[in-house]
Amino acid sequence: MRGATHAKWAALATAVALAATACGGGDDGGGGGGGAEGIVSSSWGDPQNPLEPANTNEVQGGKVLSMIFRGLKQYDPKTGEAKDMLAEKIETTDSTNFTITIKDGWTFSNGEKVTAKSFVDAWNYGANLKNNQRNAFFFGQIQGYDEVHPESGEPKAQTMSGLKVVDDKTFTVKLTQKFSTWPSTLGYAAFSPLPQAFFTDHAAWVSKPVGNGPYTIQSYAKGSQMELRKWADYPGPDKAQNGGVTLKVYTDNNTAYTDLTAGNLDLVDDVPASQLKNVKADLGDRYINQPAGIIQTLAFPFYDPAWNKPGQEKLRTGLSMAIDRKQITETIFQNTRTPATDWTSPVLGEAGGFSSSLCGDACMYDAAQAKKLVAEGGGIPGGTMKISYNADTGSHKEWVDAVCNSINRALGNTKACVGNPIGTFADFRNQITQSKMPGPFRAGWQMDYPLIQNFLQPLYYTGASSNDGKWSNPQFDKLIDQANAETDQAKAVKTFQQAEEVLRDQMGAIPLWYQNGSAGYSERVSNVTLNPFSVPVYEQIKVS
Repeated sequence: MRGATHAKWAALATAVALAATACGGGDDGGGGGGGAEGIVSSSWGDPQNPLEPANTNEVQGGKVLSMIFRGLKQYDPKTGEAKDMLAEKIETTDSTNFTITIKDGWTFSNGEKVTAKSFVDAWNYGANLKNNQRNAFFFGQIQGYDEVHPESGEPKAQTMSGLKVVDDKTFTVKLTQKFSTWPSTLGYAAFSPLPQAFFTDHAAWVSKPVGNGPYTIQSYAKGSQMELRKWADYPGPDKAQNGGVTLKVYTDNNTAYTDLTAGNLDLVDDVPASQLKNVKADLGDRYINQPAGIIQTLAFPFYDPAWNKPGQEKLRTGLSMAIDRKQITETIFQNTRTPATDWTSPVLGEAGGFSSSLCGDACMYDAAQAKKLVAEGGGIPGGTMKISYNADTGSHKEWVDAVCNSINRALGNTKACVGNPIGTFADFRNQITQSKMPGPFRAGWQMDYPLIQNFLQPLYYTGASSNDGKWSNPQFDKLIDQANAETDQAKAVKTFQQAEEVLRDQMGAIPLWYQNGSAGYSERVSNVTLNPFSVPVYEQIKVS
C-alpha cells in the first residue's frame, strides 16, 4: 500500500480450540453431474481487486486464493494450527535469520516447478512500492523492506536485502528483529509463491490466475460467476474431493438463501440475518453455526477533519455506549453474534489475548451516559451521522438500522443516525480505500492467522494496510513495537493489551460483536465444514 509505514511486528503462538462441524448431504446444484466428481455451487461476491495474493485483503477474493494457492504453511481447517505444506523445514537459531527448505514435487498448474525463487520473487513483488499491493505491509518485517517500500519517495532498491535464494529448494530470510513465531504467519495468502508466468505476461495471468492449489480457474464472468475445477495433478495431500466449485455472484444473500432452499444452490456461507428464524426448520442439521475469528466494528473517517477533532474520543465512546449490543445480537442475529468486549476474538482464548472485560463500560449500553458523553464530545458532526455499508450481501441493512435506532433512542433524537447503503461490496470497498466515507462505516476483520497481533496492528497501527479509517496514535504504535520485541509470550500479550487499552480510551473504532461462522447447504453435498476463518473447506466437500 502506497505510503504505508513498514511493519516491525511479532506475533504470539496461540492455540485455537475450534470444532469444525461436519454434516451430511449430496449433488451439484448447477447440473454438474453426480459422484465424487460433481460440481459444488456456492454463493459468492465479486472480489475488490485482481487476485494477486499480495493485493487481496478481503473475504471474497480470499476464498478463491484459498483454493488456487498453497504456501509454506497451511492452517489446519479444524484447529487453525499452522502446519507445514510446501515447507520441508524452517530453521533458525536466533529468531531473526531463517533458512527455509521447500519440498520436492510441487508445481504450478501450468507445469512450472515451484522453487525457492517462486517465493522470493513473489515476496519482492508484493513488497515493492511500485506494484501498489495492498498487503505490502505484511513483508515489512523483512530486512530491506524500507528500501523497496519507503514511506516517501521512490524505491531505492528493487528487491529486499533480507531475501536470498540459495538453490532451487532453499532460501534464507533475515528479519529486522527477533520474531520467534514468524513462521506461523506464512500460511497467509500474501506469502504464496508465484510462477514466472505472473511476471512474463502479467496481464494474461491476471485475466486467468495460475496457482499451485487443488483447484484451477476455468473461467470468470464478473457479476455472474467463477468456475473453478479440480486440478487432477495437484501434488498436495489435501486433494479436492469434488470435481470443482462454481462460485455464483449474488448481490442479495436472501436470494442466495432462497436458491439454496429451492434446490438451485448447494452452499450459502453467510446465512442472512432475516432468515435465521427459519434456518433450523429449513435446513435442520445442514445449518452450521460455530465460533470464528471474526469481529465486526464501526470505523471512523479520521481523514475527515469533522471527525478528527480534539475531545471527540468522548463522542465516539458515547456512541459506543448508545448501542444495545445484547438486544441487537439476540433479536437481529438470533444469537449468532456475541457482544464484543474487546477488539480481538474469543477464539484466541485468554492466554492468547482475548479479554472479556477490556472494553468495560465503554461497550455497555448506558443511554444516560451516552447522551452526556456525546454532548461533551461536541455532538455529532453536522447533526446526523451516516453509517455506510454495502447493500448487496450480509443483510447489513437490518443491523445498521437497529444500531441507528438504538443510538437515536439513547440520544433522544430521531435524526442522530441513519444508514447509508452503497450498492456492491466492491463499490463499498473502493470508496473506503479512496477515503471517501462521509461518516462511520461498517468494518469487519476476519483473522489472517490466529494471533492477537493480527487483530491490532494491521487495523490500527499508523499507516497499516487495513487501517481504513487512518486512525493514528503514537502511544499505541510504541506499545505495539514493544510487544513485537518481546519474546516472552505472556509479557507480549500483556503489552499488546496495553496498546488495546489506548485504542479503547481513544475509541479508535467501536467494537460491535464477534461473528460466528454460518453456512447452510443442500442435500446433494456432504462433508461441509467451515474453518476457523469462517471459510468453507471447499476441497473436502463431497457431491453424491
